[in-house]
Amino acid sequence: MQFRAFRFDTTVLNALFSPRKPRTPLLRVALGLVGLALLAVLVFFSVFVGAAMIAAGLAWKLLRGRQARAAASGRVVDAEYRVLRKPVLPSH
Repeated sequence: MQFRAFRFDTTVLNALFSPRKPRTPLLRVALGLVGLALLAVLVFFSVFVGAAMIAAGLAWKLLRGRQARAAASGRVVDAEYRVLRKPVLPSH
């Protein structure tokens, strides 16, 4: 019985999609600055969106909390409670 190992040659695809640094030092610096600017923009917008979500959640909680307290004030449960002591284990 013969077994054949089929290998897919990925060197062409790796060469096609692998990032390569430009040789010009000025272009390297420019692309590095573009990357840092893109990172700063993404961080700024993520912080802004996060703060907006927290503010919306607090506003929602404050507005819904007032209505919930007004509705719950009509229902009062009255009960009597007794404090039970722990049973004492016998000492041997």
